[in-house]
Amino acid sequence: MKTDEGYVHALGNRQVQMIAIGGAIGVGLFLGAGGRLQAAGPALVLSYAACGLVAFFVMRALGELVLYKPSSGSFVEYAGDFLGPWAAFASGWMYWVNWAFTGIAELTAISTYVGLWAPHFPRWLTALIALASVLVVNLLSVRLFGELEFWFAMLKVLAICAFLVVGLALVAFGTSLGGGTAGLGNLVAHKGFFPNGFPVVLMSMQSVIFAYSAIELVGIAAGETKNARQVIPRAINGVIWRIAIFYVGSVLLLAMVLPWTAYGPGQSPFVTVFAALGAPWAADVMNLIVITAALSSCNSGLYSTGRILRAMAVKGEAPAFAGRIGSRHVPYGGILITASVFVAGVVLYYFVPERAFNIATAVASLGVVTTWGTLLLCQIRLREAAGKGLLVRPSFRMPGAPYTGWGSLAFLGLVVLLMPFADADQRVAFFCVPLLVAGIAAGWRIVGSRRSTGTPLDQ
Repeated sequence: MKTDEGYVHALGNRQVQMIAIGGAIGVGLFLGAGGRLQAAGPALVLSYAACGLVAFFVMRALGELVLYKPSSGSFVEYAGDFLGPWAAFASGWMYWVNWAFTGIAELTAISTYVGLWAPHFPRWLTALIALASVLVVNLLSVRLFGELEFWFAMLKVLAICAFLVVGLALVAFGTSLGGGTAGLGNLVAHKGFFPNGFPVVLMSMQSVIFAYSAIELVGIAAGETKNARQVIPRAINGVIWRIAIFYVGSVLLLAMVLPWTAYGPGQSPFVTVFAALGAPWAADVMNLIVITAALSSCNSGLYSTGRILRAMAVKGEAPAFAGRIGSRHVPYGGILITASVFVAGVVLYYFVPERAFNIATAVASLGVVTTWGTLLLCQIRLREAAGKGLLVRPSFRMPGAPYTGWGSLAFLGLVVLLMPFADADQRVAFFCVPLLVAGIAAGWRIVGSRRSTGTPLDQ
């Protein structure tokens, strides 16, 4: 059976373009930037710029692979083609780890922000209600997912654009707010551009990588996209300016509008700015948009992992239940497996509410690094195969290859190596690496033994 069998091409250009935009704007920016600004100061913009450049090369590598072979199996399929079946197995499960822990982080974020309006409502119940909502959407239809993601992304883009306009105006007119004056001076005030030193900027890269996660979702959507060979390149090319404007531009403006000391991990930095303006209604609107950003990420997580797990189940590398697809052309088996882990994350949040978000994002970033590294390695192998005349390389190519590919891989390796020297939550994630490696290795041995006896994986 082909991994795309049973799907319908229900996503159009409008939806794919917005999925690409939505993937480049997530709760890592809306929520995580506040705490990182407090830790690294204005120099955080350098971390966003460096990680954004690597993200662009990853997306161009993905674009070349998608144009070579559009597939809902995405990088799992490419890993199998260019690196071997073991790499497909490992990358698929690491991608699942990414989204499983991302979903936990997003549900935590939703509970935190709803708590600002309803402080006495049980936060674990808020998380369960949010999970139930996105689960229903994913189980109903692909078209409904695409439509909801379109409007979620539209809200996020409008919110960021509104902040950019307001922020530029505040800086241009030197507006007084929050006990200071908006302007370039805030970039060097309060102990300078590197208030806590350059090493802290390096340590922030893990959380920034997490902030850029989900940009690869457009590649997974390729298998259910009309005219993928025309639509996907346009969506991918747009990522670089979205990163430059939405991420780097927003962080730079945040650092100029208010002193970096005004931000913190307990509140969205965008809410902080609008609250400082004395416009509580605007802060509430931004808080609502932060919640939709988290819902959007959960929605995308269920969508993507459902497709990835089904692609693996077809090959006998995931439980057979993950391969089930319903009459609505939705892989409900994989979706329900991921949703069950989200529920376990709600339990984690119940017991350690103050650390759940940071631990979840740190573990999720390991999956992001694995996914990005897989895409880069696959593009390198594709280029080598084309050079040997084994295949025809698409005209849409990764710029600067293979040097940009190897440089990006080295950068990702540095991000992982720095994790144990950062905070306690990142150390927890780093020490999970041997456990993940051992678990995947054991899983691959089980798959091999089951294949030799012809026994399904879930028996």
